[in-house]
Amino acid sequence: MDPEVLFNLNDSVTFFLNSNRRKNLPPGPRALPIIGNLHLFDLKRPYRTYLQLSKEYGPVYSVQMGQRKIVVLSGYETVKEALVNQADAFAERPKIPIFEDLTKGYGLVFAHGENWKVMRRFTLTTLRDFGMGKRAIEDRIVEEYGYLLDTIGSQEGG
Repeated sequence: MDPEVLFNLNDSVTFFLNSNRRKNLPPGPRALPIIGNLHLFDLKRPYRTYLQLSKEYGPVYSVQMGQRKIVVLSGYETVKEALVNQADAFAERPKIPIFEDLTKGYGLVFAHGENWKVMRRFTLTTLRDFGMGKRAIEDRIVEEYGYLLDTIGSQEGG
């Protein structure tokens, strides 16, 4: 075999092995090119796969779904530590290109960080302006409901 082909093959294998290493991620199973760790998952019961991986790698581990690397938290204490005690570190959400295009970064459902705070404040203010949380609006709704029932009851066939 030609030495140049062997050299290129060696470089390719070395590149693959080195590029597959995780940088600043918790331990987890080695991922395959393109599909990542999808081959490990029981598609009917993925929670079993997550449970098995947590027994093998601990309560914090990483998996690769296709090209996306994901950190998995397993167990009450671990999740509480992450979401309560270190909330800022876990506040980011993955950007989904189609929703980014549709909302131009201003959608309420996929908002996060400072944008989420502004959108939440605006939404609550607007809903309060329309009467959310006020007793007067409830009384008005009950009154209108009574009129509606009377109107329906007075109709022929009602």
